Amino acid sequence: MTALSIGVLGLGAWGQTLSDLFSRQGHQIKVWSRRSGGSPLEAIRAVDLVLVAVSLAGSKQLATDLAGDWDLRVPLLSCSKGLDPETQLTASQIWQAANPELNPLVLSGPNLATELAQGCPAASVLAGVELDRVQQLQRQLSSDQLRLYASADPLGVELAGALKNVMAIAAGICDGLKLGANAKASLLCRGMAEMGLVIQNLGGEQGSLYGLAGLGDLLATANSPLSRNYRFGLALAGGASASEAQASVGATVEGFKTAQAVAALGERHGWSLPICQQVVRTADGRSSPQEAVHALMQRSLRDEQA
Repeated sequence: MTALSIGVLGLGAWGQTLSDLFSRQGHQIKVWSRRSGGSPLEAIRAVDLVLVAVSLAGSKQLATDLAGDWDLRVPLLSCSKGLDPETQLTASQIWQAANPELNPLVLSGPNLATELAQGCPAASVLAGVELDRVQQLQRQLSSDQLRLYASADPLGVELAGALKNVMAIAAGICDGLKLGANAKASLLCRGMAEMGLVIQNLGGEQGSLYGLAGLGDLLATANSPLSRNYRFGLALAGGASASEAQASVGATVEGFKTAQAVAALGERHGWSLPICQQVVRTADGRSSPQEAVHALMQRSLRDEQA
């Protein structure tokens, strides 16, 4: 394996974990974060790959600041998950909006940072429209600890990774209310239907919904106390406000802002997204968790595939 020089933007839990993981593989890592200070330009110059793991909110300004400084021969690998509530753009779309000549790749999957940091194995999806480049990086970045699968559907993979955070919040609310296994299984199944509706209508491929970035990531984040979004839902079920729930998690919770963005898309296009809408209403304080459950159970009856 040829060692790469990798610039990493963002040293939160995920950025730090990926930096450590790729460093142990023998790759040379150059890092930048807002907390450490300095210029992000130092992390993107003279490298073979730029890995972006900043929050979605942080991506907007950073993408604008760096728009004129990219070496377009160097791939940008977006590892951030979410939808911006103002623009309804994914992380890679934010970068591309600032610099239309960029052609970002996406990394997403059931990758709880704490488990990877502890040395546990995992798999993820590396996606991009240039499949040759994707497969080359797949070979260079895969290891005994992180197995990468290639995909030519970056939009579907990225949307699946963002949308499952909304359903992980709903799962946390469900468990916090002690509604049982039947209710949670039903919730997640109908949540998958909502995710599929959004992915299909925004131009992603349905197959990505049932892969590692969709179903795989949902299984991890909807069932693990390591998931920030799941813990956020648990806190809401316990009566916390959104700000209190965020404070209890102690880290960025992308699922709430993603829920707001998806709900806005649903209202604009007339999509039926009841779980997403109830997550927003609960977090906004317009409905109690119990009222949200009641609203979902009282919806008009329909065919399962409708």
